[in-house]
Amino acid sequence: MVGCAGSYPSPDSPASCYLVEADDDQGRTWRVVLDLGSGAVGPLQRYAPLDELDAVLLSHLHPDHYMDVCGLYVARRYAPGGPVPVRLPLYGPRGTGDRIRQAYGGEGSGLDATFEVHDLADAEPVELGPLTVTPYRVQHPVEAYGLRVEHHAGPRTAVLAYTGDTDSCDALLPLAKGADLLLAESSFQEGRDTTRGVHLTGLRAGQAAADAGCRRLVLTHLPAWTDPDVVRAEARSVFPGAVETARPGAAYVL
Repeated sequence: MVGCAGSYPSPDSPASCYLVEADDDQGRTWRVVLDLGSGAVGPLQRYAPLDELDAVLLSHLHPDHYMDVCGLYVARRYAPGGPVPVRLPLYGPRGTGDRIRQAYGGEGSGLDATFEVHDLADAEPVELGPLTVTPYRVQHPVEAYGLRVEHHAGPRTAVLAYTGDTDSCDALLPLAKGADLLLAESSFQEGRDTTRGVHLTGLRAGQAAADAGCRRLVLTHLPAWTDPDVVRAEARSVFPGAVETARPGAAYVL
C-alpha cells in the first residue's frame, strides 16, 4: 500500500496508489502500479525506483487516482542521466492522454515520448508479464474500472481484486470472484451518506466480498471524515472472513 486516503491526501497517507510486484518464471520481478493519486509519487520511491516500473493502470480520472502521473513524467523525462529510454505503458479510461496533457499544462511531445497510453475496456484483459489484469466497468459518475489482477507464475493463480471507486453493481461479482484479497473502497457510512451511484459503504463492500467468496477484505479510500472503526464493523457484520482497513506501507503476500 503506497497511498490509501480517499478523495485527497490525509496527514498520514497519500491518495490512492497500490504497487503490485510479481515474479515471472525466469525470476524477473514485474512492478505494476494501480492508480497514482495525489501525493503518491513521493512515497512510491520507497518501494520501487521510478525508472523500473513496468506499467501504470488508472481506475478512473479523478485527481485522487491519477494526478501524480505528472510527477512520474518529470522523474522519467528530466532526470540528469537523461530520459528513461523505454516508454512506460499507461492504461486508463478513454481520454487519459489528453487529461494528463491538460494537468501538466499542455505539453505533448514529451508526454508521448514518456508514456505509451492505452484505453481500458470492459472485460478485456491486459497482459503484463506474469500478470493478467482484467478491467470491469463499475458504477461511478465518470468512466471507472475495477481491476482484477491474476498472477499465473507458480503452482496456483493468486488473485487481487481492486474496486477502484464504485457503488454496488453487477460488475463486482466477476471482478472479485474467489479473490485472495479484495481491496474495496469504503468512502461512505451507512445512515450518513445516502447518495447512490458513487461509493461503497463498509456494509456494501462486505456484502460484495461475501457474495464473491473472497478470502480477505481490506477497506481503502477512506476520507478523513469516515471512521475506520465504523466501516470495518459494517463489513464484519456481513463478511465472515478477515477484514481490516488499509494503511500506508502495508504489504500482502498472496
